[in-house]
Amino acid sequence: MTKKEIVKTISDEIGLTQLKTKEIVQKTFDAIVETLVDERRIELRNFGVFEVKKRAARKARNPRTGDKVYVPEKFVVTFKPGKEMEERVRELERQAAAAAERARTGDEKPPTGEPRPTETLGSAGFNIQNNSG
Repeated sequence: MTKKEIVKTISDEIGLTQLKTKEIVQKTFDAIVETLVDERRIELRNFGVFEVKKRAARKARNPRTGDKVYVPEKFVVTFKPGKEMEERVRELERQAAAAAERARTGDEKPPTGEPRPTETLGSAGFNIQNNSG
């Protein structure tokens, strides 16, 4: 998914123009980057935590030549997903395992109680699933 597709989806959903929605999305991304640079950490509840960490210098090996190379220390951005995101991704694993089992046994119908696949919305090509209430 691209930023353009995110903008289109949000714009269609809330009724703002794509131009205004793009400005809001970009300002959100800019605020995240600025916070990471200034504070080195940003926690977005129910989403996750971005954090700037220092990766130590190390010796590595060039995979093409096999030569040893020195990699200097550097700052990297890490992301730890929130519980809700983690659970929704794990649900994908369960659905894939169930589908693989059905394919193995030749059973085409999902068993009772198994979540149905999410509905694809619009041309953006991504799924939205409402897990609330």
